[in-house]
Amino acid sequence: MTEPIHNRYDFVILYDVENGNPNGDPDAGNMPRIDPETGLGLVTDVCLKRKIRNYVDVAKENKDDQNVPEGSQGYKIYIKDTVPLEKSDQSAITYYGIDDIKEAKKKNPDIDGKIRDFMCRNFFDIRTFGAVMTTFVKGALNCGQIRGPVQIGFSHSIDPIAPQEVTITRVAITTLKDAANKKTEMGRKYIVPYALYQAEGYISANLARKVTGFSEEDLELFWNAVINMFENDHSAARGNMAVRELIAFKHDSELGNAPAYKLFDRVHVSRKDSTKPPRSYEDYEVSVDTSDLPEGVSCIRKI
Repeated sequence: MTEPIHNRYDFVILYDVENGNPNGDPDAGNMPRIDPETGLGLVTDVCLKRKIRNYVDVAKENKDDQNVPEGSQGYKIYIKDTVPLEKSDQSAITYYGIDDIKEAKKKNPDIDGKIRDFMCRNFFDIRTFGAVMTTFVKGALNCGQIRGPVQIGFSHSIDPIAPQEVTITRVAITTLKDAANKKTEMGRKYIVPYALYQAEGYISANLARKVTGFSEEDLELFWNAVINMFENDHSAARGNMAVRELIAFKHDSELGNAPAYKLFDRVHVSRKDSTKPPRSYEDYEVSVDTSDLPEGVSCIRKI
């Protein structure tokens, strides 16, 4: 029998990119996202969640075929490539033998909670991040919007970034017609020579207990997924990316013992030499002020 976590956590992730594009903006020709006012690089929360989901999907391969019984937890992934959300929603409908959602609600007023618990029990990313399940929303069930206990904000680079547009050529011509007139084709890609990014996140034990059942086992899997989220996701476009620090602040209570921003302010990242642009993680100094931590809060450096 799994139990929800009992402690709140706030955490900081430091990760870097070398000669790659960490998160392209499709509205800007896939250029690395950037804050136009500060020049700092940006990476969306959904980008990191995608990599965490991918890691869990690989780590729990062949363990998501069956629906798990009550009291157990499954590791299916709800937001998954090539799998329509409606298909995943159907697994709960089939499990409870529902032909018409609205009629099922009339016959069983508790069906909302049963479906919600089923989806949380079987899908790791719903249990972790929550979800909007439109099949159930359209069916007027009060279980289609689930707020997950784990939330991650946008990442920002420590220093302004200077994206570079690199022109490339290829010898493989697309069409026979073009092959008669040229031997190469031109292309381009954007890279960031180097940048260190910081993301901040929150884990609510209260939501884990009340809503999704996010457990200690889930928490350990989540930490491992964060640490390794780039290790099975390498590509030429993203260059070299790695998680350098995972700093977790653990509260000894469900609701927490200190505001998150005060804990995040204890993480200090600075350049060793401000006269030259950073080109590696060694160009930075990272420290965490653990002196006089608020009562009931401990700091754990996972890496």
